[in-house]
Amino acid sequence: MEKNLINSCHCEKCTGKYCAKKVYIFSTLHENQLAEIASIVINRRYKKGQMIFFEGDVSDKLYIVNKGKIKIFKYTKEGKEQILYILTDGDFIGELSLLKRSKVEFNAEALEDTAICALTKENFDKIIEKNPEITFKILEVVHDRLINLESLVQRLSTKDVESRIVGVLLSLAKDFGREEGNTVILDLPLNREEIGSYAGLTRETVSRTLTSMQDEGVIELQGNKKIIIKDIEYLKSID
Repeated sequence: MEKNLINSCHCEKCTGKYCAKKVYIFSTLHENQLAEIASIVINRRYKKGQMIFFEGDVSDKLYIVNKGKIKIFKYTKEGKEQILYILTDGDFIGELSLLKRSKVEFNAEALEDTAICALTKENFDKIIEKNPEITFKILEVVHDRLINLESLVQRLSTKDVESRIVGVLLSLAKDFGREEGNTVILDLPLNREEIGSYAGLTRETVSRTLTSMQDEGVIELQGNKKIIIKDIEYLKSID
């Protein structure tokens, strides 16, 4: 399932003592339990732009982002890319594959040089036997992702251009923004074309709309991947 693999590494060489420490579903585990997980994960590194897996691949692994960012996406019937999620340090994907070995329903690509820790279903089952509360945390994550997907579908089907882009900016600000005074600094993991893939719009439409929002004083554009949100409450009001 792993594509374009560039090398393997041992956990002690990765950033952070235990990748599992960063993951919400393992947040209740003790140090010795985290160390046990760290000893059995499969570590992989991917270069920016390399595929981690493809839609249709068969998987039985949980993929944890130890360091970096990946985009989860599908292709529409028209062959256009539609981004579903952006994952970063501590996020994971493949939780449903742990319940049953099955085909993956989406693609995963590294947005930057990324370290991934993979946990097989066999090893995960052993962890669950000792820590059944993890199952409930997985259900919480699945629930949140379903809600996010419902919001995405609604945004793509019913919202106008500006509202679609505002929705993407608010989503990215929540995950990647940092507050500085009354502003939110957003260092984007996506370029204009990828923002379009997230919002279901062309790159040209995204660029025009962002420029218009800058002219209105709502945001400030700095280069291709940095946006300063000057009035986030206004954005929330039109989302």
